[in-house]
Formats: sequence, structure tokens, C-alpha cells
Amino acid sequence: RLICPLLSIDLAYTLRESVKPQKSYVFQCQSCGEVIVKDRKFLRVLPLPSENWSALVEEWCCHPNPFARSTLHPQHDDCFLGDTFFLLNSGNESHMPESPMCCSEKSKENTRVICKRCRTMLGETVSADTIKYYVTEVIIRPSEESFSPTPRSQFVQSMVAQCLVELSSAKSTFRFTVKGDDGKIYILIWLLNSDTLLVESLGSSSSHSVFTLFGDIFMPSSGPVGTWNAVKVLYQPCIKSRNKDLADAWEDDIGVHPLKFPSETCMELLLMLGLSTISLPPSLRCMNSFQVRSSCY
Repeated sequence: RLICPLLSIDLAYTLRESVKPQKSYVFQCQSCGEVIVKDRKFLRVLPLPSENWSALVEEWCCHPNPFARSTLHPQHDDCFLGDTFFLLNSGNESHMPESPMCCSEKSKENTRVICKRCRTMLGETVSADTIKYYVTEVIIRPSEESFSPTPRSQFVQSMVAQCLVELSSAKSTFRFTVKGDDGKIYILIWLLNSDTLLVESLGSSSSHSVFTLFGDIFMPSSGPVGTWNAVKVLYQPCIKSRNKDLADAWEDDIGVHPLKFPSETCMELLLMLGLSTISLPPSLRCMNSFQVRSSCY
């Protein structure tokens, strides 16, 4: 099936542009709006190297890897940006486990950081003083701006599609595995192109209650026609051992890039993709055993 995750153009910003040094930010749980980090100003905002950077060092050094025992942990005034997450120094901020805002729960291997208000997993502890927050779970806004809630499905699709666009552009990578924090592969995604323009005639305002391809989350503020930039992708679900052989082959392929999110978010994304697919005519839902969808951003 062709999968087309739907993204609103005003939400699709690059992660590397969402946080700037010398500006004050508030970090909030996307699901309920609870403030987890308040008025934090960073002196340094730095992108992290690729997942396999340490292994690549051995190819460039004629002596033992000098970084073999080194880890990249941010200081209090640092924010490190990864492909699907950002790292913060925990310090004495409100996201510490003893805070009433968030708590930690032990999983099989990692300590999950949970929002106490809505019980959503926000991230994981990386070390005693470093927390990884996933971009699909936390909203970052300048301190001077007010909180504006966004529908969950719209936000998740926006963030995931933006990750696909950024990585395909930066690394010429077009195949992705979507993994949960439990280490399991939930979805295989194959990005076809990112220059599609979708046009949908929505009719008059009186007909907005009628089902459309994208539901009601991308309704334009005015006018009878909605247009969105989109990426076109193929996907395969991998839950309950489906497509296991293909998933194993992709996991061993260096040309496939892994994307990690909370397991609950992976299931949310899979549901969104499935709902989008069944809105297409039956003849357009599959392609070479993959399911079809287009994703707006």
C-alpha cells in the first residue's frame, strides 16, 4: 500500500531549526500540555553524529579508537539534536523523576520518562544526568509564545514525515525501519518522493462534515480547495511477526536507516497509515505487496 502520512505545512519545521542558542524555551508534553522544562536557555545547540559514528572512526584512524570509551552527554547549557530525539542535561529541571510533573518507570533495558498527568512516555534516561526526549512526544516553544494544542495524529504524522524528508535529503536514504523503545520493528517504510503536491476540493463550509481523504485535520482556513506538499511512501506492518523475513533483511542492510520512537507511538503511526490507506480506491492501495500512502507536510 502506498502510505501518505498527512502533515500540515505550518507544522513541518526541521528539528535543527526548532531550537536556537541564546533563546529561552519551554518544553511541554504534546499530549496534555504539561510543562516539563521551563524557560531553559541554551548556550550550545549541536547536532549529534550519525548512529554508527563510533564504528566509522576505526576506518579513519591508524591506531585504536580514541573515542571507544567516550560518550556524548550534554552539559546543563547544551541541547544535542538526534534524528528523532534531543538530549538534555537533567540538572534540577522539572522532568526529574522526583518532580510531580514526570516520573521514571523501569522497562526491560531502559528507564522510561513518563508524564505523570497523562502517563505518556516522553523519553528515556541515557545516564544519571541525561534524558532523551522524542520529537513525537514533546512540543518546544519560545518562552514568550503561548501554548497552542495540536491534534495528536496531525503532530505525529508531521514529525515522522519531517524526519523522513530530512534524512533522505541529508543521507540519500530512502528506506527506513520504525522501531519501538522495546527494540522491535513495527513498520518498514520506503520513501518514493518528497515533491508531491496534493489538491483536495473541500466544497463549501456547509459540506465540511462530509468525509474527505484527510478528514478534518487539514481544513484550510478559507477557500474551497486545499493544497499540501506531500511525500509518497510504501509501508509494511511488522507487528505479530508479519513480514519477519523482510524486516530481518532490512535490519541487516546498511542502506536502511532506523528510526526509533516510543512503542505506543509506533502503534499510533501504524493505525494512522492504515486509516489513510483504506480511504484510497482499492486499486491504489497496494504496490508490489507494499501498502500505499501519501504523506503531506
